[in-house]
Amino acid sequence: MRVKPWKAFLFFLPFLIVFLLFWALPFITGVVGSMYNYRLGTNRNDFVGLQNYETILFSESRHHDNFFLGLGNTLIFVGISVIPLVIICLLLALLLDRVKDPWKKVFRTLFFMSYAVSVTAVSAIFIWMLNGPGSYINVTLSRLGIISAESPIGWLSEQPFAWLSILGATIWWTVGFNMMLFVNALNEIDTQLYEASSIDGASYPKQFRYIIMPSIIHTFWFVLLNTTIASFNLYGQSYLITRGGPGQSTSSLSLQIYRTIMENKNLSVGMAMAILMGFVVMLFCMAQYLLTQRKKDYMEVRK
Repeated sequence: MRVKPWKAFLFFLPFLIVFLLFWALPFITGVVGSMYNYRLGTNRNDFVGLQNYETILFSESRHHDNFFLGLGNTLIFVGISVIPLVIICLLLALLLDRVKDPWKKVFRTLFFMSYAVSVTAVSAIFIWMLNGPGSYINVTLSRLGIISAESPIGWLSEQPFAWLSILGATIWWTVGFNMMLFVNALNEIDTQLYEASSIDGASYPKQFRYIIMPSIIHTFWFVLLNTTIASFNLYGQSYLITRGGPGQSTSSLSLQIYRTIMENKNLSVGMAMAILMGFVVMLFCMAQYLLTQRKKDYMEVRK
């Protein structure tokens, strides 16, 4: 039975409306707004063209310094977080895949529960665990004799501990989502492949290399790309746990954009920063995509 074009369009219409309202319209508004000199609380709204971008990229202004400070800190977080977030989630999924029912459902629920917690609650938990000499972690390490009570670790006030604290909070908070993606991919693998390889004497590492990884490779690249984008959008953990400190060493680009708009009242420069941030993320996504395609072509040649 052939579906009429207008009926097919009705199914597509909800997505089109959501896309226009929550992506296309804000994006166009941001691009246009970044070409004006608009400050919150004033009536100034002069057209300045690309001057805001020039100020951010090439001038010696505070906006230039704040943008590249935030970008550098964000790249640090992307560099230290993406690989652990992907590998830890994959390892947990592989372990969970070998657990028998009904325990598999129990552990799957427990791991995913953290993802349902808000970033505010996650930050409150980690502040309680890490903030100050009397924090739970410092007291525990002191009782175990690992550190002295007179020399506690400044988890939120010293580097590299501040980054490790944000990384730990992020892993605990988001591990359930990526793990579930891998678990669903592993569930799609035909169990007869495992049985046949076991009969041929294949060990688990060989099963992982020749059966598991080729079967979940598309999910792996999706998780890698999605995790990279999420790490670029670091905001809540940095703002709530360390307040961007010590100094401004954990002040992410999203946090700098927030401060430019809400504290400095400069909406147009903040919009320009957001557009530039989106451009940087797009470049990283394109690079990952090209690397993915090269890897897939290499695997096809080997076959």
